[in-house]
Amino acid sequence: MEREILDTKRKALKINLNEQIYGTFAEIGAGQEVARNFFTAGAASGTVAKTMSAYDMTFSDAIYGAEPSGRYVSQNRLQRMLDHEFGLLNERLSGEKYESRTFFAFANTVTTLNFKRTNEPHGWIGIRFQTEPGGLPNEIFFHVRLLDTDVNMQQRVLGIIGVNLVYAAFYHFEDPKLMIESLADNLTVGSVEIDLISVKGAAFGEVNNILLNLYLIMKDFSAAAIFDAEGHPRQAKDLLYKKDIMILRTKYGQKSNPNFNLFNKATEQFTRTNDVEPGNLSVLIEVLLTNVLTDEQETPDDIDLEAVAKRAEDMCNTGNLVIVSNFTRHNRLAKYLDRCRPKSVGISTNINNLKFVFNSTNFGENYSSQLLAYVSDMFTKNVKLFAYPFMDKKSNTVITTCNMPVTPEAKPLFDFLLINGYITDIKDYSEEDVKTA
Repeated sequence: MEREILDTKRKALKINLNEQIYGTFAEIGAGQEVARNFFTAGAASGTVAKTMSAYDMTFSDAIYGAEPSGRYVSQNRLQRMLDHEFGLLNERLSGEKYESRTFFAFANTVTTLNFKRTNEPHGWIGIRFQTEPGGLPNEIFFHVRLLDTDVNMQQRVLGIIGVNLVYAAFYHFEDPKLMIESLADNLTVGSVEIDLISVKGAAFGEVNNILLNLYLIMKDFSAAAIFDAEGHPRQAKDLLYKKDIMILRTKYGQKSNPNFNLFNKATEQFTRTNDVEPGNLSVLIEVLLTNVLTDEQETPDDIDLEAVAKRAEDMCNTGNLVIVSNFTRHNRLAKYLDRCRPKSVGISTNINNLKFVFNSTNFGENYSSQLLAYVSDMFTKNVKLFAYPFMDKKSNTVITTCNMPVTPEAKPLFDFLLINGYITDIKDYSEEDVKTA
């Protein structure tokens, strides 16, 4: 049975008419778009204790404290806002009048498209809320990329998604998947990307944040999710900006850990050939949401997300950063990483994946055009690919770029990539490494 999706005004009005829900809105950037929806819906005095917007950095610093990084559109800024505003609610609103109220503090810090259209519109949005009067607070926050090319449309999207968050916090917190799905209510497809979400508090029990972020990918909110070594979701650009990135591609169905002997050799080659400075290397293990090489870009519907989450947790436990994606092709991964503006990228992968790409029989018509697009997306942004050797059990032969089968129409381009160092074999490996690759 399909759920009823209330429009934005009805959601805001339902919250306003709920005598238990009461709180504040603090919004930096893009105007007070979320609060405006609650005021125009009517009966806002039943919900809104205060709204504010500290645009000037001096005022903002005086209220929330200075940001050491100098970045005001950041997760840290959002957390400071939620801490401050929720603290004020409990400090200032007490007594019999408020005994039956469940408090919330909503906050966002956002940059929309500037006048010269030279920036990347994005923001952090969050809510800290109680599910019962006097209860301990719970929290939801996420990062968005605003994709519309019109500022007014971006502001409208921000207002809608903010109302969706407040509504989801109070009416869908017991069903995290529905909570995430409802964030897109009343939004146009392609207007926003949610690439990170995190929840905490007693209301969410044993909710797994890795699993929640995988659900974002499955619902097409985002194409990938990145986690630090502790398994916490992180914004890709925060971790990878101006870094030298080395990635090992794996599939979620693999039973054992990757062959770190080969990966370490690939990392050493990458560090040496790219003159990576000490401390600037970021190593990631990628967990693909598919175990089958296809040319399709859609994520399969029958994926066991819990198995993927377990695989991601296991890879985090190796002490590495982890990215989970649906990038079946290397070039899609390279394009995604380019958004983070890294210094350079190395991708370590089994040579079987290369054999698939440079074999025209695996593709339909216009293979030459597809191959050129693949190479253009892949190698124009300082990306190098390091190929794992593979033991062909039928012939008992080690397959490398030297003897890998390549169809005639792809051979000249493949040779060009080899000669110019865009693709290289992992060197100095042992026979045992090849058997386990």
